[in-house]
Amino acid sequence: MKKVIIVGAGIAGLSAASILAKDGYDVTVLEKNDKPGGRINYFKADGFTFDMGPSWYWMPEVFEQFYNKFGYTSSDFYKLIRLDPSYKVVFKDDKINLPSDFKELQSLFENIETGSGHKLEKFLSVAKYKYEVGMSEFVWKPSLSWSEFIDLRILKSALQLQMFSSISKEIQKVVSDTRLRQILEFPVLFLGATPQDTPALYSLMNYADIKLGTWYPKGGMYKIAEAFYKIALDVGVTFKFNEEVDKFTYKDAHITAVKTSNYTFLADLVVSNADYHHTDRKLTDSVFSNYSEKYWDSRKMAPSSLLVFLGVNKKLAGLEHHNLFFDADFQHHAYQIYKDLDWPDDPLFYVCCPSKTDLTVAPEGMENLFLLMPVGPGLKDSLEISEHYLNVMLDRIEKHIDVSFKENIVFKKFFSVSDFKSVYNSFKGNAYGLANTLLQTAVLKPSLKSKKLSNLYFTGQLTTPGPGLPPSIISGQVVANEIIKQNQKYA
Repeated sequence: MKKVIIVGAGIAGLSAASILAKDGYDVTVLEKNDKPGGRINYFKADGFTFDMGPSWYWMPEVFEQFYNKFGYTSSDFYKLIRLDPSYKVVFKDDKINLPSDFKELQSLFENIETGSGHKLEKFLSVAKYKYEVGMSEFVWKPSLSWSEFIDLRILKSALQLQMFSSISKEIQKVVSDTRLRQILEFPVLFLGATPQDTPALYSLMNYADIKLGTWYPKGGMYKIAEAFYKIALDVGVTFKFNEEVDKFTYKDAHITAVKTSNYTFLADLVVSNADYHHTDRKLTDSVFSNYSEKYWDSRKMAPSSLLVFLGVNKKLAGLEHHNLFFDADFQHHAYQIYKDLDWPDDPLFYVCCPSKTDLTVAPEGMENLFLLMPVGPGLKDSLEISEHYLNVMLDRIEKHIDVSFKENIVFKKFFSVSDFKSVYNSFKGNAYGLANTLLQTAVLKPSLKSKKLSNLYFTGQLTTPGPGLPPSIISGQVVANEIIKQNQKYA
């Protein structure tokens, strides 16, 4: 039985571990932190339960497909709640709740801009095609060679998928109202580039958002990590927590063992779900690195973030579960974090208030708030900077809901660029991986297979298919399937 060591218990690592163990491999997962989940993380304090990572549950079928492989459904692990409104968008002089019902959303668009409701339907029909073809043809490719994409259907699809025009141009054909444009551009904001630099392919995210819906697992997003962990245990995966990998040992161009400060783990195959750059440049001997530091420095990274976790000892009317504060200059903020790679002057930000949906995440009569402000990767942070931006965000939240609550904050914790580096070994402290630009798509992403070591593979947000929870679930399966295929080939 081949021994597989997986470095990192993020969702991609858990996904890969379960698929490989189910196929008969002896799988051990080494995790530097004290629990599974990677960036699906959480902590408890003073009666509050705070999710620290992803807070949007989109593309529910990707989760279901994975659970189904092991005889489960999501309902075996958590209750899914579809949010309505899906989210609120706060503008400078207006606020809009996005209903989950599509007909209601069409009416909302039509009331703001005549003709936009019909155009939205046409836009989403194209987005549906992109979603279905993208999810069936593109994201499941290991992207090791362009030859994977050379068949008539995919070549034809590439044109229809609008990979060579920007999503900004496509959205401008649908709506001219600034607010509606920003609503449609929102899903790509965290892909790591401005809408002007993001391929129109990614309108598939609008289909995921509007048609497939925004959901929430009761009990919090960490329920997902618990589900993946249980499945892995069910199929015999072994876990070692608080075991940070230091280096590999080699025989010729083959890893023979994975070393932590405590133990040496023999390996026939290694899958790294740790940060790709960290594995490639820190864990791997330089002679075996896939990419140079020059290569990594030339990559366009998605943003990092300033996260703030707040416990508030009063209820706050006027907030929904998800709230987007677009009450500042959209283009200016995007330029500063994507082009200047700087702290923004007047930031856009996001507020999650899960206690609106889930009473278990905060003490009775209190609110659980998670604030996220996108910032450029690689910045130096400090408590002083974090406090400054917290006050900026609080002032604008208080203005919107017309309630003062700064004095009601009973718990506060920051998490920013330096924390992403220390907790997750994140390259430049990024929060969302590589920017999804055309030149960082498919084969142009860092390879899931080492070019110099015969038995080292990579999974997670810096390789195919990209960042986000559903892509990570798929990434783990793609790399596991590639390993199984390769070993069957040489068996």
